[in-house]
Amino acid sequence: MEEGIKACRSFTDCCRERLNLRDMNPAMYSPLALAYLGDAVYEVIVRSIVMNRGNMPVNKMHKKSTELVKAGTQARMIRLLEPELTGEEEAVFRRGRNAKSVTVAKHASVADYRMATGLEALTGYLYLSEQFDRLLELISRGLEKIEES
Repeated sequence: MEEGIKACRSFTDCCRERLNLRDMNPAMYSPLALAYLGDAVYEVIVRSIVMNRGNMPVNKMHKKSTELVKAGTQARMIRLLEPELTGEEEAVFRRGRNAKSVTVAKHASVADYRMATGLEALTGYLYLSEQFDRLLELISRGLEKIEES
């Protein structure tokens, strides 16, 4: 390691340090802003899972990832997970689900799109509040439940 460069403890610590990011309080953001970030975090997690299943053509990885990130799949996942959410998580999810978005669902029903937005808001909230274990627990449980159903 180069002189003067210290190792970071985690990815988020590295981002904060290297990009001069301030701590972010998730309670200060709208549900749609949380969903904006949550969408990206969820996508990175899904792509990581797909890549971990083995090397394959990128087009095949894209198709597998797309199936897991589409609104219909996310809506199914959160419906299966809802009974397991804490009161705080349920409140964040509901705020995201009920937020009025100007975006129109292209390939999903309005109900599925809103449920997916709620899941993405919860994902963004858990990410910003650095509840990484809980975030990964919910997503892995959700993916397991989808495969079982």
